[in-house]
Amino acid sequence: MAVINFGGVKENVVTRAEFSMEKARKVLKNEVIAVIGYGVQGPAQALNMKDNGFNVIIGQSKEYQKDWNRAVADGWVPGKTLFDIEEAAKRGTIIKMLVTDAAQMKIWPLVKKCLTPGKALYFSHGFSIVFKNQTNVIPPKFVDVILVAPKGSGTSVRRNFLSGAGINSSYAVEQNYTGKAKERCLAVGIAIGSGYMFPTTFKHEVHSDLTGERGILMGALAGVMEAQYDVLRKGGHTPSEAFNETVEELTQSLIRLVDENGMDWMFANCSATAQRGALDWRPRFKKAVMPVFNELYSAVKSGKETRRVISACGKPNYKQLLDAELAELGNSEMWLAGKAVRSLRPHEKAKLITSKTRGISGRKAN
Repeated sequence: MAVINFGGVKENVVTRAEFSMEKARKVLKNEVIAVIGYGVQGPAQALNMKDNGFNVIIGQSKEYQKDWNRAVADGWVPGKTLFDIEEAAKRGTIIKMLVTDAAQMKIWPLVKKCLTPGKALYFSHGFSIVFKNQTNVIPPKFVDVILVAPKGSGTSVRRNFLSGAGINSSYAVEQNYTGKAKERCLAVGIAIGSGYMFPTTFKHEVHSDLTGERGILMGALAGVMEAQYDVLRKGGHTPSEAFNETVEELTQSLIRLVDENGMDWMFANCSATAQRGALDWRPRFKKAVMPVFNELYSAVKSGKETRRVISACGKPNYKQLLDAELAELGNSEMWLAGKAVRSLRPHEKAKLITSKTRGISGRKAN
């Protein structure tokens, strides 16, 4: 392991230098990795492992025809590498639970009866295990229980793999029945294309992940953007100006500077006026949102957020309700303005022109 200094705190991380792909192949040479669920993380992790030469099969319910058809389109062969959930769980020695958290509760009885001594049960989220009093997902003592949680969506996991960059992941071992659980865990983490892995626990992973998704990664980001956009619009600014000052400059310029060298470097490479204003207002925004983040973290730790997810996502008509909520968001003036702004980006116009000259639609494939 490599010892890295994170802001004055030293942590042990695992990189490809310490745990090579060759070593991962050696550890997993006799394993059949069954990926259960071909929705969000499933396709990315499965394809990355397949491309890296590991023995991978898919378990997907035909009830969700869209996901089954996607698996077939991606090259998985029914009866050979693509099976229903129960059959894949029977065949797998490492069973990856990559359906949604709410769906894990429903398929658990099927998966549980396929577990035999020495198999490994793998998660990319600690939800089901940590909140087992709500999910009833309680693994038997005779299996390894491991976690590798990529710090990005399935799309990013696949995209970063194809670019050669990899993606950061956390890892954890909850049960070590075989005595080789950590080795299996790290091998699978390398197999899916992790750039580096840092240790965590199932509990820490789910607490940080649920907080991050509801907070700065998604919920808070969307809410703060909407607030600034609305204030600018009420101030008489056009949709184009409000969107550019709220979203476009952040995503197309400033966040890339943060990515390259950090927030202080981004500040240092902006105008003196921008620097002064940012430094003065940063503590005020922190003070304003701190109570919300404290409330959020408490709701996550107490299981309140888990109950909300299980209740909402378990409804028979949840997909229709979700589509309606997403449509309301996408059809708001702010994000319709964003769609127009994106169409005017020079590189987007160039792609559109290139696509048309080739006689194909300029719309991106899903």
